[in-house]
Amino acid sequence: MKGAPGGPGEGLIVELRDVSFRYRRTLALEGVSFGARPGEFVGLVGPNGAGKSTLVRLLAGLIPPDRGQVRLAGLDPARSPRRLVARTCALVPQEPHLSWPFTVREAVMMGRAPHQGLLALPGRFDRGAVDGALRACDLEHLADRRIDALSGGERRRVFFARALAQEPRLLLLDEPTAFLDLGHQVAVMRLAQAAARGGLCVVAVLHDLNLAAAACHRLVVLSGGRVVAEGVPGEVLTAERVREVWEVPVWRGDNARSGAPVVLPDLPSPTRGG
Repeated sequence: MKGAPGGPGEGLIVELRDVSFRYRRTLALEGVSFGARPGEFVGLVGPNGAGKSTLVRLLAGLIPPDRGQVRLAGLDPARSPRRLVARTCALVPQEPHLSWPFTVREAVMMGRAPHQGLLALPGRFDRGAVDGALRACDLEHLADRRIDALSGGERRRVFFARALAQEPRLLLLDEPTAFLDLGHQVAVMRLAQAAARGGLCVVAVLHDLNLAAAACHRLVVLSGGRVVAEGVPGEVLTAERVREVWEVPVWRGDNARSGAPVVLPDLPSPTRGG
């Protein structure tokens, strides 16, 4: 679905129309509209304070918009029962944590809560979903390990697996590569791509423009709470737009193997002294 249009239409999982939101007197989002479909990996990019994480919170139904309409597969996430929203949307927050030292399997099983009864007793389908999520995230060998004994990259995979076990239609990722080294960043992005190939709609807040350009079907650029550009990475990430939105001079090229855009800061070379 590379380059799929994001405007209103049939088949959308995510649909925002003229959405605005304020934190008291501070405007966070104004007049934001876009959509996303199953099988599409959409990256939300922009400088700090652009409104990206606020947009994710609106999509997850954690806050209602001041104006406009947010819909997830036709649901209003802020006003629908949380159990119903959780069957539609799974959020992997920016800094996921658990208060108790659960095992990896126990933590992933928590993703099944929206599908379980009052006693939360796991059934055959729950165990199957957890086994599949552990396998997809390469966590089977760590299933009985306590989560507080894992590395940062391993813990991030656990929370990704918990979201997959939830069996949502929309996967929301708020800075999924933050605080990870390059190898773990790539691993997380491959998981997100695999989720989209499996039919999920994936929307992620990303700061690394090169990772976003290499992995996402489409980018939505936010600045000052507004959408300033939307489309395939090669069309959106021009040198002029990056300079304007992020306020830094850059060199813009293309990856010779994949064709994805490459954006590098235009810094003086330390070896040339200029």
